[in-house]
Amino acid sequence: MKIGILRETKIPPDRRVPLIPSQVKRFLDHHPGVSCVVQPGPDRCFRDQEYRDEGIRLSESLEDCDLLMGVKEVSTDTLIPEKSYMFFSHTAKKQSYNRKLLQEIIKKKITLIDYEYLTDENHNRLVAFGKWAGIVGAYNGLRAWGERTGDYHLKPAHRCHDRQEMTGELRKVKLPPIKILITGGGRVAHGAMETLNPLGLKQVAPEDFLTRTYDKAVICRLDPDHYVHRKDHGLFELKHFFSYPDQYYSVFFPYTQVTDMLIACHYWDPASPVFIEPEDYLSEGFKIKVIADVSCDIGKPIPSTLRAATIAEPFYGYNPKTRSEDEPFSEDHITVMAVDNLPGELPRDSSEDFGNMLLEKVLPSLIGDDTNGIIKRATIAADGKLKARFIYLQDYLEGR
Repeated sequence: MKIGILRETKIPPDRRVPLIPSQVKRFLDHHPGVSCVVQPGPDRCFRDQEYRDEGIRLSESLEDCDLLMGVKEVSTDTLIPEKSYMFFSHTAKKQSYNRKLLQEIIKKKITLIDYEYLTDENHNRLVAFGKWAGIVGAYNGLRAWGERTGDYHLKPAHRCHDRQEMTGELRKVKLPPIKILITGGGRVAHGAMETLNPLGLKQVAPEDFLTRTYDKAVICRLDPDHYVHRKDHGLFELKHFFSYPDQYYSVFFPYTQVTDMLIACHYWDPASPVFIEPEDYLSEGFKIKVIADVSCDIGKPIPSTLRAATIAEPFYGYNPKTRSEDEPFSEDHITVMAVDNLPGELPRDSSEDFGNMLLEKVLPSLIGDDTNGIIKRATIAADGKLKARFIYLQDYLEGR
């Protein structure tokens, strides 16, 4: 097998890579029958020379490769017919902006393997950047608080060489006795906790967060059973909630009365109840000043997330009276941080972590027998057709 590492073509360019230079070398050393070529890319966090230094060949042409690996969506005009591609396609949820991409993949009889659907037999994801979204999202939340209050100023994460430098910036943070709330219990939320841990803040239980006052800043993390209840008043079961989100109602409102900074790291289904209604922002006692929406679902379940911001300009303001975008750091507005590619701010660290997961859990199935069905489950299309697991995309594919 010959593997090609693609130059990222999405605009603005993503600096991450699926495999860092040392990982490519290690993989090739252990698999003599496999070769790799890297397409030159000036925007990568790892320079072309770093791949050359590991003895990896660079080539503009990837025509003779069997598998082409990238990170983000591939530009349709660069797709090579009848090749196998692996990247985050953002098509399986019927994203309208990527319909043309899937149409071209079908037309060119490309095999599309999507990282998001690489799972084990229990449907647990094997590779993800989610932890890094939480790590950077929480940092940006702290950065937003400092900019809003003027108490401190943090260097943007994307201007730090790596996570170590970013973590060093946290020494500047000076927080009054505020309450910080994190929603979610997965990789993203725990990534956010990793960033906040060096601050030495006390973590409190949801009940105490709602009812007690503190003389120092505190953190609380909510699992779904703390922000939704069953309509039939039955016991909460996470599997049931994921399967039947429409059978739940929100109990999040009391948290809006005591929270100063919300770091949203939850998974949300469009059929789930929302966290905040537009009128809640105008209710007496609404206290939230900064919302770092790491989940970044536009419009719902958090209405102040009007759009995805950018790494270069991650903050904007939400005017609760007009329900529109306004100045980011005004006392009358909610400061919103909503970036949909946060791991790209720490591309070297997040790429290394992602590559290690690929090496351990995925690439053996790619170059050997896919006995556990890992590659099969993640293959959206092949030979000009949707695979059976993704046949529900047919109407989306046809523009219906």
